[in-house]
Amino acid sequence: MDSVNLADVASNLTRLIERAEAGEEIIIYRAGRPVARLMPPAEGGEATTSTHSPRQFGQLAGRIWIGEDFDDPLPEDIAKAFRGENP
Repeated sequence: MDSVNLADVASNLTRLIERAEAGEEIIIYRAGRPVARLMPPAEGGEATTSTHSPRQFGQLAGRIWIGEDFDDPLPEDIAKAFRGENP
């Protein structure tokens, strides 16, 4: 894995993309901090935006509940605080 400074990316982008196509992973730094990663697409040629697997719906079924008063109006003192008024 190689690293480059953000200022050098613009003038070397074509070369950096060629290196990524060849399988290399390149970390891009700005002011000494990593800000991006240039890497080849996942196997099969599909680019992915996440390394996480897709979420499965229903994992928290029966473990979360919403109270009956969830959407009731707020007490006036709290409503005033949200509006920026002095209570």
